Amino acid sequence: MRVALLSVFAVYFVIWWLTLFVVLPIGMRTQAEDNEVLPGTVASAPTRFKAFRIFATTTVISALIYGAWYLAGNYFALSFRDLPVFGPGLEGR
Repeated sequence: MRVALLSVFAVYFVIWWLTLFVVLPIGMRTQAEDNEVLPGTVASAPTRFKAFRIFATTTVISALIYGAWYLAGNYFALSFRDLPVFGPGLEGR
C-alpha cells in the first residue's frame, strides 16, 4: 500500500506543479500597469502577490484534474493505450 500512496502523491504533485504555472499569471497586475514601479524592482513585477489565492486555486483545480484522471483510469478503465496513435510505426507500442 505504501507504493500506491507514494504514486498517488507523485502524480498529484506533478499535476499541482504544472497547474501552478497556469494559475500564476491569472489576475496578476504588474507594477507598470498600475504606474507604481518601486525602485530596485522590474516593471513586470506584480503589484500585489496573492499567494493564498494562487495556492488555493491551484489546489482545487489540481484536485479536479486528479479526480478526473482517477475516475478515467479506475472506473472507466481508460489508459494511454486507448488513445488514438498518430504516426507510422507506433501501433504496437
